[in-house]
Amino acid sequence: MILSRAKPAFSANSEKAPSDNKEQAGEKNYLQFEGLLLARDYTGAITVLEFKKYPSQDYNVSLWIAYCYFHKGDYKSALHIYEKLYKQKIDVKNLEVNIACCYFYLGMYEESHEMLLQAPTGDLKIRLNFHISHKLKDEASLMENHQNLQDILEDQLSLAAIHYLRAHYQEAIDIYKRLLIQNRENIALNVYVALCYYKLDYYDVSQEVLGLYLNRYPDSVIAINLKACNTFRLYNGATAETELRSIVDQTVNVGFGYDLVKHNLVVFNDGEDAMQVFPILVDVVPEARLNLVIHHLRIGDLREAYELLKDTQPAIPQEYILKGVVNAALGQEINSEDHVKTAEECFHLVGSSSSECDTIHGRQCMAAAFFLAGQFEEVLVYLSSIKSYLHSDDTFNFNFAQAKTACQHFKDAEDSFLLIQDPKIKNHYVYISNLARCFVMNRKPQEAWELYLRMDNTPQSFNLLIQIGNDCYKMGEFWYAAKAFDMLDRLDPNPEFWEGKRGAIVGVFQGVVAKTHSVDMLSDILQLLRTSNLGQAEHIAKVIRNWAKDERLTIS
Repeated sequence: MILSRAKPAFSANSEKAPSDNKEQAGEKNYLQFEGLLLARDYTGAITVLEFKKYPSQDYNVSLWIAYCYFHKGDYKSALHIYEKLYKQKIDVKNLEVNIACCYFYLGMYEESHEMLLQAPTGDLKIRLNFHISHKLKDEASLMENHQNLQDILEDQLSLAAIHYLRAHYQEAIDIYKRLLIQNRENIALNVYVALCYYKLDYYDVSQEVLGLYLNRYPDSVIAINLKACNTFRLYNGATAETELRSIVDQTVNVGFGYDLVKHNLVVFNDGEDAMQVFPILVDVVPEARLNLVIHHLRIGDLREAYELLKDTQPAIPQEYILKGVVNAALGQEINSEDHVKTAEECFHLVGSSSSECDTIHGRQCMAAAFFLAGQFEEVLVYLSSIKSYLHSDDTFNFNFAQAKTACQHFKDAEDSFLLIQDPKIKNHYVYISNLARCFVMNRKPQEAWELYLRMDNTPQSFNLLIQIGNDCYKMGEFWYAAKAFDMLDRLDPNPEFWEGKRGAIVGVFQGVVAKTHSVDMLSDILQLLRTSNLGQAEHIAKVIRNWAKDERLTIS
């Protein structure tokens, strides 16, 4: 659609044609230019205009060249032409608004606003001010311009765009569908509808709607990119990359959409070349900052992730979620209650919002908020409601298992822990310590002991010994409690460890006496007593030997 002009507006007096041949050549040139416009070949159109020598006073040519630059995404070149005409004080309708549009697309929102102050009142000015108000987060101005919108196609498209940018996707869909009913020929609206469905996680629906547009325009950069994104969500990155490769050369040549395509190729390749691509696109592609944060989280660089987000005010659920994740991770690493509290607030805002409360992400966020607050029964309520969707997700099972452990549902917790395959999670102390507790509580102390034996000699292994010793003592698994406290007593001669060891050994002896333990264990506990030089150890050993002698048992 060629905006307000149906044909190139060449002036009849702008060039004298002394011969019929020249008139015919001009007409041919004109038809060629119009055909290129309709085909959206803006580079070709610019070439035609620059090849044909027009008088310098024919400003319509400059305007059409600027128009072509703008629509091929080269806003700087378009701005250069418009500003040149503006400085020459050429009387061109909407020149200030056109300059403001270039500023807007270049992200120069303050400059765009200032230029619009000089522009006469008009529909385009109102729409552009509407978008600038959103970018500058000026709610009063946004509402004022909203009230000035009319029930016409362009104004309603702007309203739908703002709904989309504010994550009100269903409201945007309602507008687009109404406009489609009014004019079925505006098939580009299907792309916008598909984009909204993509944001709502209805990827298959998005793909179906998008096909209506791609059937007519199979080379559309935006549509093919969206199709690739749907494919990524529905299948995998390799398949999505195949879709996108078909337009890589096209975007390189024309410039339009190149940054977006380059960004998405990194995402589809699971972050490969992230540090070469994302940093330079942080202020170009909105998702680049978020994906760079995700990359830093993956490699464990929490500080860099936090620095990227600390001055960012979240506006959509994904931004709140990411800010929550970063603050939660950093808060736990540096033991900061402020960061954890910020994370809890971010998760709660998303989980309780009307648009997200019934989505998978929304329920995960509410579970995360309750998790950080220590309300694990509530965590189980929310995670149980989405278990069927994430039963094979390691992170989900890790959080689910921790909540079950905290609620003393040890059998279910053990099952969830054992579903996890990710080596990084399985080597984490939180995983090992919680699984060890589940083993002990489920009467499998030997498996908990084996978890300890596989650990290196670190402060964490020392803490696990304490946990195993206490848990086994609590559950009456006195042999493994004795082994744990014996090891602790050797590593740190603390009276509390000796007392634990002494009590556990007596517990084993009591079990032998009650015939719930094998008499063979007497030799084992006597061996543990020999490692202690305390008089109490010798006294207990003497009692055991005397009992064995009375029972006519031979022990070493």
